[in-house]
Amino acid sequence: MYSEKVMDHFQHPRNVGEIENASGVGTVGNAKCGDIMRIFLDIDDETHIIRDCKFKTFGCGAAVATSSMATEMVKGKTIEEAMKLTNKAVMEALDGLPPVKVHCSLLAEEAVHAALWDYAQKHHIEIEGLKKPKSDIHEGEEAEEEELLRTAVIIKCRHRYKRIIFFTGNRILKQIYFVTDK
Repeated sequence: MYSEKVMDHFQHPRNVGEIENASGVGTVGNAKCGDIMRIFLDIDDETHIIRDCKFKTFGCGAAVATSSMATEMVKGKTIEEAMKLTNKAVMEALDGLPPVKVHCSLLAEEAVHAALWDYAQKHHIEIEGLKKPKSDIHEGEEAEEEELLRTAVIIKCRHRYKRIIFFTGNRILKQIYFVTDK
């Protein structure tokens, strides 16, 4: 079910903890599953390089593993490079996640971006492509989710077995597996 990398990052998470006087702190959650993720960044003000990155996560093993991997992926990177972190990249670095755990990788992406937002607000700077973070990753997605489910039903009626992945840009929104009798 879980890859060896996911299990390793769950059982031996990297960068757990807090950074005192962090340059940026981002907290995001998922009301549907109860996961909460907080990312702490220590950023060099002159070079904009992330010197250190730590996390605290309340959630399942996949949430811990994605937090751990995300911190590894942004440590030593510039702000601009960290902005390119996507949930898809986190999942690929972990050799995949079960479909019901994809939201954990989205939390990791959003937590890093929320910490960058906090840094930008504290330093009165604008980071290209950075948007104000949501407190819940599903905030404002109700209409979008309804449309996705309508699309899935149409596809479901045409095929015996199908795995559907819905994307927007580089971000995976939803994965659905199903079998039909037609």
